[in-house]
Amino acid sequence: MNRSTKDELQATITDMVVPCKGILAADESSPTIAKRFAAIGATSTVELQRAYRSLLFTTSGIEKFISGAILFEDTLGQIAEDGTPLPEVLARKGIVPGVKVDKGKIPLANASGDEITQGLDGLAERLRIYKAQGARFAKWREVYSISEQNPTILGIEANAEMLARYAAVCQEEGFVPIVEPEVLIDGNHTLERCLEVSEAVIHAVFQALHRHRVIMEYIVLKPSMVLPGKEHPVKASLEQVAAATITVLRRTVPAAVPSINFLSGGQSPEEATANLNAINILFPNAPWALSFSYARALQQPALQAWAGKSENGSAAQQMLYHRAQLNGWASCGKYNSELEK
Repeated sequence: MNRSTKDELQATITDMVVPCKGILAADESSPTIAKRFAAIGATSTVELQRAYRSLLFTTSGIEKFISGAILFEDTLGQIAEDGTPLPEVLARKGIVPGVKVDKGKIPLANASGDEITQGLDGLAERLRIYKAQGARFAKWREVYSISEQNPTILGIEANAEMLARYAAVCQEEGFVPIVEPEVLIDGNHTLERCLEVSEAVIHAVFQALHRHRVIMEYIVLKPSMVLPGKEHPVKASLEQVAAATITVLRRTVPAAVPSINFLSGGQSPEEATANLNAINILFPNAPWALSFSYARALQQPALQAWAGKSENGSAAQQMLYHRAQLNGWASCGKYNSELEK
């Protein structure tokens, strides 16, 4: 890798990894955003999707708490109400535009219950197009479900290999890769079982990243927090979630990684914020920034306030600003539940 590419990657990391700021994930695929719109009684169209994302990105002051935004591929070519390309809207606020580059998951052959993500074919060429549209970082998600037999060793190793190959291509093209190994919250597994799986998954991911000579200083890790399954009868406390999550990270993540931006993974907005805060309180001197890269946990209150109606735009933006502010505070360990009122 030449010096100019390294300088490009460092400049992006510097702009993305900012104290008390996180990343807005607005990269829902068309089928996913259609489900979100259906839940608020809105019909998903290309125009309504554009209007909604424009609403999010033009929220006044959001750049105080958001340093980067992940866009869906189609969003890179869309414009705000005043005709400004949406990536430029973000860049003018000092928010780094990024793009989701994976092509979704399929069953992994010979690994019953495990899945694998597609999208490596033509990735370098696509990244060059995305760069011309203003994107500076990328995101790729691999998914791991927990059961008695899953994830299998094959599933863990195959998914780690995909993440590493993606990350290596990104860095060659001057893109900071967000590496997202999502251990799903679905099921009735215990906190201890999630810790065991999460440790195995993230350990394998970093082994693969090293094999592919990915430079640790120029990636962002987007993991799940360590949580019991949604159907488990015993709910973990904030302190238990924080302790289990920090245990996994200390055992697996090199200190050279600049930032760990958690996904919310099906938690409520309030839970995701409170757990992030507890993690920062427990480990205030962590070698990495401990921040957020939330989709639903940032957007859901705004989406409900908006309800697909332009006249609700201001109310929706106020809700997004509020949740971004709360999570900005949580990424510094300065949140408390009284701020929700």
